[in-house]
Amino acid sequence: MSLIEYLKSKVFAVQVFVALFILFVLGYLFMHWLTFTTDHGNEITVPNLAKMTEEQVEETVDDLDLDYVLLDSVDFNPAFPKHTVVEQDPLPGAKVKKNRKIYIKINSSGFNMVRIPNLIQKTYRQAVPTLKSLGLEPGEITYKPDLAKDMVLDMYSNGKKLNPGDKVFKSSKIDLVLGDGNQGFVESADSLSTETPQNEQ
Repeated sequence: MSLIEYLKSKVFAVQVFVALFILFVLGYLFMHWLTFTTDHGNEITVPNLAKMTEEQVEETVDDLDLDYVLLDSVDFNPAFPKHTVVEQDPLPGAKVKKNRKIYIKINSSGFNMVRIPNLIQKTYRQAVPTLKSLGLEPGEITYKPDLAKDMVLDMYSNGKKLNPGDKVFKSSKIDLVLGDGNQGFVESADSLSTETPQNEQ
C-alpha cells in the first residue's frame, strides 16, 4: 500500500481520531488539575485589619482560612490605638488564595524619645525642617529684642526651657524664641537721646 493510499484509508482516519481524542482527554484532565491546585474561583478578599489588636487579627484571619505574620511595631501614631494594626500587606480588598499570610505592623505603646538638636543661632527657616525631620513640630513663636531677625535664641517645651541634647517625646511641639531684629535700632535711639542734652549745652 502506497503512502497516499494509507492516508486515505480508514485505518489512518481511526488512528487520527484516537490521537485527537487522547489529546482532548489529557487537556481536559490537565485543566481540572490546574484549577484544583491553584484554587481557581476560590479567592478570598483580604479584610481591613486597621485598628485591630493582634488577638482580633488572629480571630479574623482564622475565620477566613488566612494566616498573619507580625513584622514589627512602628513609631506611635496617635491616629491609631496602642497595640493595634497600623499597616498591612496585602492591602484590604485584595484577592488572595487560602492560607495566604497577611503581614502586619503594630502601633507602639507610646511616643519614642528624640534629642533636641542645636537650633540656637539658626534661622527659623532652618529650624523648622530640622524639627520636622525628627518628628517634632514647631510650636508657638515669640520674639525678644536682638540684632538678628528671626534667629533662634531659646527653645521651650510645655513651658520648660530646652538645651541642645535634651530628650523630648516625638511629636512634641517646640516653642521658639526668635530675635526681632530691633535691638540695634533701640540702642541707636537711646544714644541719640543721651547725646542731645550735651549738644544743647
